[in-house]
Amino acid sequence: MQTTSHISKCLLFGSFFVFLAEAASSANSIDPTLDYDIFPLREQEKAAIVEWGHSAIISALDAAVADFGVHTSQSAFFEVETSPILAQPVDGRGERSDIPEDEDDIEGVPYPGRLLNAREAHGNMVVMTNHAGMSGVAMARIAKESGAAALMVVNVDDENPDFIFSLQAETEEERKYAEEHIDFPVIMVSLASGNLITTATVEEGMAEHEIVNNGMPDRVRLYAAGDRPFFEDVSNQNPVLYLIHNLLTQDECEMLLKQSQGKLDKLDDAVSNLLENIVAEPSQKAINIETTMMWKGQLNNHAGKQIEERIEQVTGYPQDQFSDWQISKFVQGARHELHYDHHPLYSPVATISVFLNHLDDNDSGGEVVFPNPVQGSPVMITPQQGLAVVHHNTDYEGNVDYSAVYGEMNVRGKDQVKYIARKYVYAQPLPPSKRIILPLLALVNGGKLPRLVVNIHDLFIAKFGLESGNVYFDKLCTMYPILVLLMIGTIIQRIFQSKLSALEKPKTEKKPPKKSSGKKKGKKGKKE
Repeated sequence: MQTTSHISKCLLFGSFFVFLAEAASSANSIDPTLDYDIFPLREQEKAAIVEWGHSAIISALDAAVADFGVHTSQSAFFEVETSPILAQPVDGRGERSDIPEDEDDIEGVPYPGRLLNAREAHGNMVVMTNHAGMSGVAMARIAKESGAAALMVVNVDDENPDFIFSLQAETEEERKYAEEHIDFPVIMVSLASGNLITTATVEEGMAEHEIVNNGMPDRVRLYAAGDRPFFEDVSNQNPVLYLIHNLLTQDECEMLLKQSQGKLDKLDDAVSNLLENIVAEPSQKAINIETTMMWKGQLNNHAGKQIEERIEQVTGYPQDQFSDWQISKFVQGARHELHYDHHPLYSPVATISVFLNHLDDNDSGGEVVFPNPVQGSPVMITPQQGLAVVHHNTDYEGNVDYSAVYGEMNVRGKDQVKYIARKYVYAQPLPPSKRIILPLLALVNGGKLPRLVVNIHDLFIAKFGLESGNVYFDKLCTMYPILVLLMIGTIIQRIFQSKLSALEKPKTEKKPPKKSSGKKKGKKGKKE
C-alpha cells in the first residue's frame, strides 16, 4: 500500500497532475440521450480495392461502391483491369451546360454531354471529380456515353479529405435510368486517394512534359474488398477518428480470446499499474470490467506477427511503437465512463480498439461513444467482430486532444459478454525491456506478466520517482538476462572444474602382493 500511495503522489503532485485535473473536469458520465451519429455505415458488400504495381511494390486505394451499376456480388462483371483516364473536363462539366431536352433525349437525367477525351476514355476507367455538384447518376451517364468501362469519382472535400460514401440515385427517374443503362462499376475514392493515384508515377524533379497519363499508372485493377481491411472515415480532426473494417479475421479474434482465458483480473482504476497502461483516475471510471495485458512483443507467434505487420501496413504506424494487446471483458452492466487514454511516461498518440466478438442484437449495448467532437454530432460505434476503432489522442502538433474523450456504454443484453482488444501507439519505439525481456518473463504464464515484476516496477517508481524509476527498471530488465547467463556460466564452470578435478586425482595405489610365510615345497619324487 505504501508503494501504491507513493505512485499516486507522483502522479498527483507531478507535472502530470495538470493533465489529470483537466481531464477529470471535462470527462463525465456517458449521456445515452445525446443525438448520436451511429457507425459503422459502410457495408462489406459495397467496399472495393483499386490496385496497381507489381509483386515487389503494390499500391492500393480504398473505394466505396455505388448503390447503382454493377455490384461486388457480380464479380465476373465487377472486376476489371484497365487504364485510368483523367476526365476532360476533370469534373465532367467544365463550362458546359446540360443538353437541352429538345436537342437530345435525356431520359430524365440531365448531363452536359460526352467527355472531350471520350476516345481515350473508351474501354477504360474514367477518373472524375464531383466538384461540379452533379449527381452520381449524371456523372455515370457522362462516362457511359463516353464508352467507359468503369467510373472512379474523387470526392473533393477539402475539410474531409478521407471521406467517401456510396453514391445513390437521387430521384426515381435516376434510379430507373441507372437500372436500365449503367452496366459498369461506379466507385468513389477520397481526395487523398485521388492525389495518390494522380502522382503514382511522378518522381521528384520531373519536368511537366515528362509526366505521362497525368501521373497515373498504366493499368489498375478493380476488385471487391471481400474480407480485406477497408476504411470508414468518421471525423477528420478534433478528434481524428476512423474505422478499419476486417482488421482482424474471425480466427484471429478467437485466438486472442483463447490466449486471454484464465488471465483476466478485475480492473481497478483507482490504483495505477503503469507497466500495463493502467493509470489511476480521480474517480472510478471502470465498472465491472476484467482486463489483462498479453505480453508477446518480439516473441509473438507467426499469427501474431502477421497481425502486427498488417496493422503497420494499414495504419502506417511502425510496429516497434505498438504496445501489446490489452484485452478487456464486459459482462452485463459493465461499462467504462468517459476518459482519456494517457500515460505519464509513454503517452499514446493513438489508440486502436478492436471488437473481438459479435453481440446477439443491436440493442445489446457495449457501444463505444465519442460525445465531444468539435464538428458534427456525437459519435456512437456499435460492436462488430474484427472492426477496429482508431482515434488520435493528440493533435497534429502533439498536444493533448481533449475532444478525444470516449467511453464504452454498458452491456445491456442478458447473458451478453463483450470482448475488446486495445493496442496503444506511442510516439517513440518501445525499449527492449518492453519488447523482449518482459515478454520473455511472461512466457511461462502464456503472456501474463508475473505480479512480482509489476511490484518491482512500482517499487522502483516509489523509490526513485517516475522517470528515474522507469529508467532504472529498464536497466534492470536489460541486465537480468546477462545476470542469468553469468549465473548459468558460473554453474557450468563449477561443474566442469569438479569433473576435471575428479579426472586429475591420482588413482588409488595397488597393494603389494603378500609374501609367502612357509618353506618352499620341493618337487614331488618319482614313484618307486
